[in-house]
Amino acid sequence: AELAGVTRATLYRHFPDEVALFTACSTDWLAANPRPDPAVWATIDDPARRLCVALAELYAYYRSTEQMWSNLFRDIAMIPENFRQGISAFAPNTVEVLETGWPGPAEARLRRAGIGHAVAFETWRSLASEGLTDEEAAQLMVRFVTCVGPQEGKS
Repeated sequence: AELAGVTRATLYRHFPDEVALFTACSTDWLAANPRPDPAVWATIDDPARRLCVALAELYAYYRSTEQMWSNLFRDIAMIPENFRQGISAFAPNTVEVLETGWPGPAEARLRRAGIGHAVAFETWRSLASEGLTDEEAAQLMVRFVTCVGPQEGKS
């Protein structure tokens, strides 16, 4: 309302309810800030390269949209349910694309957890707060995930 130069009452009169207001704002914001597309990453055969490309794009996206994602996660309990589902579905859908093709099916559960950790906004934010560039953070998380596997001398 402040940015538009109108009162809150005017803003609320324009929208029938908070869901309509949230829908309008979210639609505009997502159009201006589209998330990276996991379908593009699925075309990369090598799983480590796929993960590296994905994390580099995802971390750059997080950096450019950090304030909004911080606010969303801070206020997640107040966001309409259908939007919460959309926000929450992105990471698992991304993990599905990124977990394909890795060797060692016995380690699949551990690798999935590692990839899930790597794609999380909170992980990127923690690494960025330590002073890592997006590229450094992506490389670190690729190393983290690729280390999942049989260890010599261990069963």
